[in-house]
Amino acid sequence: MDYYGSLMSKLIEQLSALPGIGAKSAQRLAFHIIHMPKEQVDQLTGAIQNARENICYCKECCTLTDQELCPICANEQRDHRTIMVVENTRDLAAYEKTGKYEGVYHVLHGAISPLLGIGPADIKLKELMLRLQGDVKEVIIATNSSLEGEATAMYLSKLIKPAGIKVSRIASGVPVGGDLEYIDEVTLLRALEGRVQL
Repeated sequence: MDYYGSLMSKLIEQLSALPGIGAKSAQRLAFHIIHMPKEQVDQLTGAIQNARENICYCKECCTLTDQELCPICANEQRDHRTIMVVENTRDLAAYEKTGKYEGVYHVLHGAISPLLGIGPADIKLKELMLRLQGDVKEVIIATNSSLEGEATAMYLSKLIKPAGIKVSRIASGVPVGGDLEYIDEVTLLRALEGRVQL
């Protein structure tokens, strides 16, 4: 039943389509937006549109950025010979919060999942293999401890080892089935420091 009229209902419907936003949260957000000053609404819609039009993949690590190279890849102080492979940009941000990792990253934008029809060609694997043709001494696999994350880690290990590059996996401390973005910095740091060679 339409309680608010078509415009308000459409706004609630669009907001509830966002991940993690249920019907009640969408309704609260819609009322908040309607009561915001027009300038703030313009800034919000402008920021969304600007981000959608100008954010792209870093040409080096495939994270999301608005430059050709992200700030991490562009930083010459980072150890470009050590690459940490993560599933998504949120996982990269989680490791950056520890402030202890000095290497660079590679963002796969997913994990291998035969059940969901996601194969090696559907993630940023080809881009990683191109990077490994350069001067790389270690690849740290920091995929999630889920079935898909473990399958991706094993696939990467078998692919990279023949190139003579050291391959390690983050250690336990990251709970099985847990997503990296929700884990505290101390646990992430312990997992990084206790990584084992595959």
